[in-house]
Amino acid sequence: MANEPAGVRTTLREFFALERDVLVLSVAMFAFSLGFQMTSRYLSEYMFALGASAVVVGLYGSFANVISAVYPYPGGAISDRIGSRSALTLFGLLSTVGFGIWLVTPAFGGFAIPLIFVGLVFAQAWSSFGLGATFAIVKQSVAPERLAEGFASTETFRRSAFLVGPLLAAGVFVAAGGTSADSMADSQVISAFAVVLAVAVVFALAGTLAQRVLYDPAGDSFGKAFGGVGQLVADLGDLPSELRPLLVADTLVRFANGMVYVFFVVVVTRFLEVGLSLRLPILGLVSLSPQAYFGILLGIEMAVALVTMVPVARLARRVGLKPVVAVGFAVYAVFPVLLITAPADPLVLAGLFAFSGLRFAGLPAHKALIVGPAEAGTGGRVTGAYYLVRNLVVIPSAALGGALYGGLAVPGTGITGSPTLAFGAATVVGILGTAYFVVFGEEFRPAHHAE
Repeated sequence: MANEPAGVRTTLREFFALERDVLVLSVAMFAFSLGFQMTSRYLSEYMFALGASAVVVGLYGSFANVISAVYPYPGGAISDRIGSRSALTLFGLLSTVGFGIWLVTPAFGGFAIPLIFVGLVFAQAWSSFGLGATFAIVKQSVAPERLAEGFASTETFRRSAFLVGPLLAAGVFVAAGGTSADSMADSQVISAFAVVLAVAVVFALAGTLAQRVLYDPAGDSFGKAFGGVGQLVADLGDLPSELRPLLVADTLVRFANGMVYVFFVVVVTRFLEVGLSLRLPILGLVSLSPQAYFGILLGIEMAVALVTMVPVARLARRVGLKPVVAVGFAVYAVFPVLLITAPADPLVLAGLFAFSGLRFAGLPAHKALIVGPAEAGTGGRVTGAYYLVRNLVVIPSAALGGALYGGLAVPGTGITGSPTLAFGAATVVGILGTAYFVVFGEEFRPAHHAE
């Protein structure tokens, strides 16, 4: 009835913009993000335990950037052509295979490190191939003026997994012997991570099944068939004008983050070597290894993100998307130098990772800026084209960061690389990107089109 008061469930659905397909997408996001977050944030530590050097870990990060660059556009084109349900089911199965490859990697001895690279080709399929499909589902399900809130709903589910996943991983590391504030032995890291990977496989299968069974394909907006390289060039040229300054700034900020992202775990576990040891009522003395404590730090980061994301998305409706995105960029920029210069104190690191969580508050507004101006039936390709350009430029960032982190001498300067130099350089690049966006970034104006 029209005059019937809204129930709690209706109110929550309205608040989070949870249309049916967005809700199904959010559930799938939770499952895949749980698996990927449990694994990807620890993978550098896993590689170090298997004998990789900082340079190799940096190359792995750049290889991940290659995948992030080349997957979204064809993934978006596939989604626009065959529908989001079929596309996301395929991508989910591929990700499951990737987690499985990482699980069996230690059994291959000298080929273990190359298999890490092979596994990534599959594991990143859902998050990168499926990027355009996830954007398109939200765009076709949510009113233009509520795009930021629609993305906030999916991001809330996704970041909930980012909270739960690392905490589960931390529990696994504790169970594997990480009950001392000292760093764990490499063999213990490898054994614990195998359990984490097995859990990731289970969640990836569950997410694939959920989106296949629950998602209603009737609402899919189909675009035209992919027209090859010529269409790609045309799509890049047709990017809405609002996206161009955002793209430049975003690329600089992500390049900065890419230089050091894969080393966050290594800084905590091997550079600062910060574990946690404190005495609690009833429990007595509690000690966590740096590996286990890193999971707690990621949990703190995501808790802040979850608390702030939806309120900030709603705030963006009043103050505009640009200020919210600019604040997120600024946090991305300054976090690396704050982390690398921090004292080896667990409480200081907890505060820093809480601060880092604020960068995620701007993500829904950022996504709304990207997909908002797109015409109907092109959301997947617009998103894919945007991320293709950004991620192509970002490709060498991790290799550069790894070389600097590992001690590369900068030619003609007499400067020798170090972790501090790598993280400091990342902050300089990030600040440049943030400043560019503040000066040249534009607000989102919804595209007017007939469905």
